[in-house]
Amino acid sequence: MNRVMTIVSLTAWLWLASLPAIADEPPRVLELWQGVVPDEQPGIIGTEKEVMSPTLDIKQVEVTESTRMVTNVTRPTLTVYRPAKGKDTGTAMLICPGGGYWNLYWELEGEEVAAWLNSIGVTGAILKYRVPRRPDEPKAEPARRPLQDAQRAVSLLRSMAGEWNIKSERIGIIGFSAGGHLAIATATRFETRTYRPRDDIDKISCRPDFVIMAYPGYLKARDKDELAPELSIPKGTPPVFLVHGGDDLISPPEHSVLMYLALKRAGIPAELHVYANTAHDFGIRRGDRPFSAWTVSCAAWLRQMQYLESIEDTQK
Repeated sequence: MNRVMTIVSLTAWLWLASLPAIADEPPRVLELWQGVVPDEQPGIIGTEKEVMSPTLDIKQVEVTESTRMVTNVTRPTLTVYRPAKGKDTGTAMLICPGGGYWNLYWELEGEEVAAWLNSIGVTGAILKYRVPRRPDEPKAEPARRPLQDAQRAVSLLRSMAGEWNIKSERIGIIGFSAGGHLAIATATRFETRTYRPRDDIDKISCRPDFVIMAYPGYLKARDKDELAPELSIPKGTPPVFLVHGGDDLISPPEHSVLMYLALKRAGIPAELHVYANTAHDFGIRRGDRPFSAWTVSCAAWLRQMQYLESIEDTQK
């Protein structure tokens, strides 16, 4: 994936230009799987490609213009963006773009997120997980193969900690929409691999140290005010930060509210922000609406939880 956005809105360009120096080096792309990818059958999915997202109404999403997506992923990768050396805090995050397990919102919920993370001294690693759903993955349920990719990705990122000056105990995961579901699934399914371990990387913990979820879906059971039956909060679940729009029609805020309550009952540190008059897909772009400042609250939470040193401290 070329780091330069060939098709991008003026709003996004202005926002990115307002960030401090982001990185000293181009991104590095790592393949998750050497050889055969687990549960992958050749010929079912077409050639990987970029497509543009549909233009939606402001009642549905906050970013209404079309942005770049990636689909037909059969060879999952990590695209790693390192922060400038003078800002590097040693913290890293796996980034899970949304897209309903059909596509990946690569620009809005991938590249732009990595740029924000770099601006606060965090390594951002965008996970290109397998989409769309395969024929054996029901349309109304979360796809199962992306969790295999996410577990492998956390271990792979942690295996590179020494080489990249990453603190192995400060590797988190951030996800948007369906990617938010993937983030919490990864954070709560760390005790057992969802694929057969194949090498030394799979001997390294796949448990993220913290979780950030933005307008997640697939968390609420159908027609019940409780978590989806496949989700549980085991001992050892890492701290969680949730943000949601109060008027989200695509993924109603109850998904985050119910997860927050379940985390609190389990004794897991959690923080929830629900913004009034706010729809889906707001990403991390800044603007004059209250929800656009959620990244400031998130960075403050990271510092409070001691996952993120202040930029001032890193420059001393």
